[in-house]
Amino acid sequence: MRRIRAAVTTAVLTATLATGCGLGSDGTSGSGDSAASAAATGEVKGRVSLQTWALKPKFTAYVQGVIDGFEQKYPGVEVDWLDQPGDGYSDKVLSQAAAGTLPDVVNLPPDFALPLAKQGLLLDVAKADPKLPEEYVTGGLDAYRFAGLGGTFGYPWYLNTDVNYWNAELLTKYGLDPKKLPTTLDELIAQARTFEEKAGGSAYLMSRKPGLGDLVDAGVEVMAADGKSFTFNTPAAAAVLDKYRAAFKEGLLPNDVLTDTYAGNSKLFTAGTAAWTTAGANFITTVATDNPTLAPKIVSSPSMGTPPLYVQGVSVPRNTKNPAAAVALARWVTSPENQAAFSRLTSIFPSTKASANDPLFSTSDGSNAGDAKVVAFTSLAKAKMLQPVQVDDAMSTIVKQQFTLAISGDTSAKQALDTAVERCNQLLKG
Repeated sequence: MRRIRAAVTTAVLTATLATGCGLGSDGTSGSGDSAASAAATGEVKGRVSLQTWALKPKFTAYVQGVIDGFEQKYPGVEVDWLDQPGDGYSDKVLSQAAAGTLPDVVNLPPDFALPLAKQGLLLDVAKADPKLPEEYVTGGLDAYRFAGLGGTFGYPWYLNTDVNYWNAELLTKYGLDPKKLPTTLDELIAQARTFEEKAGGSAYLMSRKPGLGDLVDAGVEVMAADGKSFTFNTPAAAAVLDKYRAAFKEGLLPNDVLTDTYAGNSKLFTAGTAAWTTAGANFITTVATDNPTLAPKIVSSPSMGTPPLYVQGVSVPRNTKNPAAAVALARWVTSPENQAAFSRLTSIFPSTKASANDPLFSTSDGSNAGDAKVVAFTSLAKAKMLQPVQVDDAMSTIVKQQFTLAISGDTSAKQALDTAVERCNQLLKG
């Protein structure tokens, strides 16, 4: 997911606010409560704008149908639809924010929404729409609740997550039972040892490095509650890296897993040289194209630990001139019916609790791909964004480099974590 450049965001938005409305002592705009009240009680009428991100032309008919349905429900409303190209979308949003011309409802993933929320430019939709927690999955709402800020700054729109995929044929060949899959890191390492004893390096069960999400699964708080510092240099985090270092030293992972020549976990799985990978709900369908003989041999299981959550959503600017219609449109776009219709067109899942009873998602057609879809969908109830949205590309690079040093044995896990936290905090403070 592409990120807004933090330095540019801060400079542009700070300049905007210097010449526009100021922020209150809590970091919110003084007009926020009145806008929320108007959204909650106002009449839905007038002109309202919707901005999507790269949905034309593939989904033009779908989006237009959603708009037509909204205008039919509220005869006094007219919707202007803007669709921005995929490239340069973050810069476009920045320009709109700086000019005070953000559309009334705008597609913002959480990492795009964060800097705008920090500057008080987004409506706290939880105030405007008190039923939010009853109707949307917790993880989706949490994605728009940012450390150090009070409020919910977006409606979760469509979601995805990862599940585990296993090559049942390789598991059986190298001494493991596909019906007794590992559910923890310790179980995974133990089974990888059994696998390696028989495979002798011709294939691997484990074939990826850990990331920040693995630390979260170990109970590590990656970031402080106020959002001002990273805190993942803990003994529990060091223990995770030490386990991977021992596994690597033992030969349970490919030798090149720490190098720039590493092909990647999913590619090794698709090639039949790794017996485990993680991927989205439609992975088996993709494999059926790339390696048709492998696809029928794949079995799926829930993620080990907390399932990762991938989120797209829509937000409402504080300065919207039509808050009632904007909130109503955001709710309409993300309704169970409209999300279910979208999910029939592409590999995504809805963010509403009511969707849990939809057989489209909760019932398998009996195929292994259908089973994986159900595993993924049922995981959404407890899925979370494991990596804070404050982690940008530069920070990710630092984390990967330091984790590599720890797993290779070139530095201690504690030193690697301390260095990563120190450097990431320097970047966070700008």
